[in-house]
Amino acid sequence: MAAVSSRYARALADAVTGTSAPEGSANVEQQLQDFVTMTHQSSDLRNILISPAVAVAKKKSLIGALGEKIGISQAARNFLFVLVDHKRIALLPEILPLFRADMDERQGQVEAHISSATELSPKDRADLEAAVATKTGKRVRAAYQVDPALIGGVVTRVGSTVYDGSVREHLRRLRKKLSSQ
Repeated sequence: MAAVSSRYARALADAVTGTSAPEGSANVEQQLQDFVTMTHQSSDLRNILISPAVAVAKKKSLIGALGEKIGISQAARNFLFVLVDHKRIALLPEILPLFRADMDERQGQVEAHISSATELSPKDRADLEAAVATKTGKRVRAAYQVDPALIGGVVTRVGSTVYDGSVREHLRRLRKKLSSQ
């Protein structure tokens, strides 16, 4: 199903980056994420949307009414309609991260998850983001978290690559080096 989800993610990215798409990709993504949250909170809604016993027209009508009520854009609603038409609405939670990755690639952006032992100052954050941008050659969208287990330093994850500059990692390497001698 990953290949199917990937195709839908690319199609959504194509739709929101097209010249006739007035809504930004971030807005559509957030609206679809809100829709996913709503379906997770309501088992009745989720069951109606995935049930083959409920007519497609009724599902679309429900999505249209909910879209009006919570302010889902036409682009997001149309995408939901396509998913319903093709019986793929259950894949929406899998499609959204792939959509985000596709949009990041198109926009020359990369997401970095940065963990530090203490809260970083704005200057440290800017310096770190600049270093990651230099390393990757892309603009950086960073998410920060504090992890006291690091003792000191920073661990940065960009995709599947981890840059570990933590004191904990330095101590582990030193222990390994000393024990091998």
